[in-house]
Amino acid sequence: MKKEIRIFFTAMMFFTRIPCPPSTDHSEEYLNRSSKYFPLIGIIVGSLCALVFWLASFAFSLELSLLLSMVASLLITGAFHEDGFADVCDGFGGGWTKEKILTIMKDSRVGTYGVAGLVLILALKFTALKEIGPSFIIPVLIAGHAISRLNSAILIYTDEYAREDLLSKAKPLATKMRKDDFFIAIIFGIAPLLFFPNLWILLSIIPLLLVKAYFSRYFNKWIGGYTGDCLGTVQQVSEVVFYLSTILIFKYFG
Repeated sequence: MKKEIRIFFTAMMFFTRIPCPPSTDHSEEYLNRSSKYFPLIGIIVGSLCALVFWLASFAFSLELSLLLSMVASLLITGAFHEDGFADVCDGFGGGWTKEKILTIMKDSRVGTYGVAGLVLILALKFTALKEIGPSFIIPVLIAGHAISRLNSAILIYTDEYAREDLLSKAKPLATKMRKDDFFIAIIFGIAPLLFFPNLWILLSIIPLLLVKAYFSRYFNKWIGGYTGDCLGTVQQVSEVVFYLSTILIFKYFG
């Protein structure tokens, strides 16, 4: 049990700015095992964002409450996934070879592609959540943060880390996943969907799997695998796709 608690806090330290016990570190063993808790961390992050939205809604408009919940998400995670998404936009937008793409993604500076990508994806999140409406925003936030991180975990399970990046990476990263850990991640990722009154919401899994399949093929084609930035990109795009899918499911299936 103590080992599992430490593995969980490793995931918490890796994905958020939430304080963890001093003994928590980024050991390779615990980091690889922690990937099963990525969707659970999503549930925690999504719940905190939903709490901020709920509290803010007593005093502010829907729009302002949504913006405050998005600010909370950035503060809680340290914009971890957004940073990876911006790096991928810059790398794949400005690089035409594997070496160039990986070099650009390692650059801490954000370029035009990265800025444009961030603006658009944040705008999509805000607009989609606003269209979903206040009565469902809280469960949608929790489910969206959880299942989008599950999609990143699936990429870890099915794909290989880009070899050249593995030799030169400076940041710790979970790069392996056991079969039993993968099933645990699936449980945490799908569980929030089961609390929706209409189980048609499970249809959102289909476009999310298509997102994963697309990025898996795209990353393998250009850089021979994924990097940490690629995982952040899959999470961000999957979150938006889940929100958009939810809008369509509510519209056509009640």
